[in-house]
Amino acid sequence: MLSVSIVTYHTPIDTLATCIEGLAKAKSVSSITVVDNSRCVDTETWCSRQETDIAYVPNENVGYGAAHNLAVKMRSDKYHLVINPDVNVEPNVIDEMVEYMERHDDVGIAQPKVLNPDNTPQYSCRMLPTPFDLIGRRFLPDRLTKRRNDRYLLKHLDLDRPQNVPYMQGSFMMFRTEAFNRSGGFDERFFLYPEDIDITRRIHRDYKTLYLPMWSIIHHHAQASYHNLRLTLVHMANMIKYFNKWGWFFDKERRKFNNALMHENKSGRKP
Repeated sequence: MLSVSIVTYHTPIDTLATCIEGLAKAKSVSSITVVDNSRCVDTETWCSRQETDIAYVPNENVGYGAAHNLAVKMRSDKYHLVINPDVNVEPNVIDEMVEYMERHDDVGIAQPKVLNPDNTPQYSCRMLPTPFDLIGRRFLPDRLTKRRNDRYLLKHLDLDRPQNVPYMQGSFMMFRTEAFNRSGGFDERFFLYPEDIDITRRIHRDYKTLYLPMWSIIHHHAQASYHNLRLTLVHMANMIKYFNKWGWFFDKERRKFNNALMHENKSGRKP
């Protein structure tokens, strides 16, 4: 019922093993595909030795979204989970979220509460960003941007109730495969970073894209682009592509989706 894809790039074996351990125990998981953008021999050897049926796909470093698109084309079921290898998830979370999507056929993507290893929230569900949201968040002092940044990260909302959000972070995205295919999948022009914003907003047009805090996962988020100049430049280049596609200062859909989220919360309606 649920196919899974994991994209690796020189990923430590113990990190990948911990992620797959939870997935393999979930009753709803029908297949696991590891797309290795680094063609690492150790990763291939480890996958081949597991009792769990893992399809190992050696790949060129084509980017995060393109690698997941490849996995969906190869092996996909009614639902498809895109998950980072640095995520730890309990099998009951997987199974219960699949059951939830079975009962709610208007949901295109579902994501649980994403926590740091110390159980603090990562605020993975957000408003659609403006250029200032991302520039200020990265390059300006916190004292100048805190209020706007908190709003962008939806810290002012009740994050213990479900939210129909236009942007969810890509570490764990449970797709209705029909919605994924209808959207065209990940936009492969984005090598890394904004592909999750882009696909969430496209699916949000026709389906609910739900944050579901009834369940939670642990994400060992390294924020690599904050500590690596090359990745910072990759991030910046791809965000320029994103705003060139959707609009820098005039983005009617961004305003529409963000306003709808705020209105829904003020009215107290359930998503």
